[in-house]
Amino acid sequence: MKNFTVAASIAVALMSTTAVSAAELEVTHWWTSAGEAASIAEFARIFEEETGHTWVDSALGGSGTGANPVILSRIIGGDPMGATQLNTGREAEELIAAGLMRDLTDIADEVGLREFFVDETLLEPCTYEGRIYCFPINIHSWDWLWLSTAAYEEIGQPVPTNWNEYVESWPALQEAGILPFGLGTGWPIDGVPGVLMAGIGGTDLVLAINRDKNADAVRGPEFREVAEALDNLRSVISADTMVPTFGDVGNQLLAGEAAGNIHGDWLQGDLQIAGGVPGEDYECIPGLGLNDQLSGGGDSFYFPVLPEGTDPEVIEAQTELARIIVSQEAQLAFNLKKGSMPIRTDIDLSQANACMTKAIELLDNGLLPSGEATLTSDTMAQLNDLTKEFIDNDSITVDDYIERYASLIESAD
Repeated sequence: MKNFTVAASIAVALMSTTAVSAAELEVTHWWTSAGEAASIAEFARIFEEETGHTWVDSALGGSGTGANPVILSRIIGGDPMGATQLNTGREAEELIAAGLMRDLTDIADEVGLREFFVDETLLEPCTYEGRIYCFPINIHSWDWLWLSTAAYEEIGQPVPTNWNEYVESWPALQEAGILPFGLGTGWPIDGVPGVLMAGIGGTDLVLAINRDKNADAVRGPEFREVAEALDNLRSVISADTMVPTFGDVGNQLLAGEAAGNIHGDWLQGDLQIAGGVPGEDYECIPGLGLNDQLSGGGDSFYFPVLPEGTDPEVIEAQTELARIIVSQEAQLAFNLKKGSMPIRTDIDLSQANACMTKAIELLDNGLLPSGEATLTSDTMAQLNDLTKEFIDNDSITVDDYIERYASLIESAD
């Protein structure tokens, strides 16, 4: 693992000169929360300032669950956008195979992507038959426990330092009328089993299931502990107390209305916008305080092949945006607001907050493969549906959950 260094003096000049003629480039993404919107605005600002082209923002609601089908259907249907965000994973694999995504290998070589890329395992989902078809723009991890300082001050207890201490505090929180676990409706529950798997089950379990697709590991004692923890968690979750978005959960944490939450590091972007300060208003605990490795994923930009007859300036605008999103300036500006880790090793991260600093320190331990990176979108969708069903329906036992999870891993390709 390469170390992050302050290396402005050796920066590679990636920016193109101002375009001879301006083009409009439509960019689709699902970053609609306050922190997300602020971060994507940095890409748009730098793109327009450096190139003279116009960024046409097409933000889609519903996170990846709602936006992915729209994005993919437009590309397949012959109405591609100029660029699009997708999760770093296998979502676009079939489109790449069909020749619908631009090959970015030459641009990657031009900017020296492999020379400054923090962890080349994150390039694997972007690589097809030895060629690169997307650029990861950050490293995100779901593996965070967020805790409210105000909630623990209210019950007169220190803020927990790990999952086990957090669970022990639930009775006191409930007695004080504080939600032990805040949760947004819909997709935010999807990442929780993976976080419990990494924190409670451990590194070997994550590798066995996500990388090796070993169903026997799902049926083993380590995963049973994970399933039992999820069963315990659903006892403090109610549809009546859920809020519309993960940003709303962040507000609950800052107000002391909810004591904790499991969510990806992008939550800190919204906490920052709301004025929250880590170590004062909330605590961020990587790996549930139980594992010193984070599962790694994130977001990538893809550039669809545009129809024959497209203005060459639009195609050039694609190329220039691809260079910019991995540049030092854009990586720093975007990730400081997004709450994610940059993909470059050669930028000054002295402005990073306490949560990002914790994450960067753990990068030297290597990243664990997330399910999004190693499993197909179909398999992930089925696992996510299973989790929602388990949370919503108490009649589904831990044994049922384990066996159904194992069956899905068994059939995964």
